[in-house]
Amino acid sequence: MRVLGVDEAGRGCVFGPLVVAGFVVDDVGDDALREAGAADSKRLSPARRQAARVVLDELGTAVLRGITPEAIDRGNLNRLEEAAIVDIVREVRPDRVYVDAMGSRKTASRLATRLAGQVGFDAEWVVEPKADATWPVVGAASIFAKTTRDAALDALREQWGDLGSGYPSDPTTRAWMTTWAATGEPWPDFVRTRWGTVSQIAQQVMFGGG
Repeated sequence: MRVLGVDEAGRGCVFGPLVVAGFVVDDVGDDALREAGAADSKRLSPARRQAARVVLDELGTAVLRGITPEAIDRGNLNRLEEAAIVDIVREVRPDRVYVDAMGSRKTASRLATRLAGQVGFDAEWVVEPKADATWPVVGAASIFAKTTRDAALDALREQWGDLGSGYPSDPTTRAWMTTWAATGEPWPDFVRTRWGTVSQIAQQVMFGGG
């Protein structure tokens, strides 16, 4: 049986791309994936994520889609992510798909119906919150999504300095944004300018509250 797990990284970030990853295996069991290190990537150290990625590469294939900050600013994040998932599923054509979904099980059920109706072939769908902690194949996808997203942020740091994690709650991220806003220059293209944090910090700097 051909099985695909799907997860994303960077959804709530103000910097950089959203990365949607699929990980597909043929007749590889959960135990083998767990032994390789497949798990919720948020619970693993960067070193463990990288080590797991190397081993998982021998067991299956990762399929990656990046959604740029520009696309996120122009569009609807949910729809963009759904389109990326559909694109991955169409490429892989699995027998069963596991997707880590935001929100409740009720909204996940609606998402499963919506996705299944777009792919153009029959497959079994399992869409649920925290699937990366429940299904090893989704955990594997989460590792590829997270490591790919981290590499993209590392590349940005080389040019732009310490950006922190890229999440709005990170003091280092907010400090970088405050410093940049004070220059009066347009935001660089890696910044998701529609995020409320961006306008909030710009307003604070403009009116002396930051």
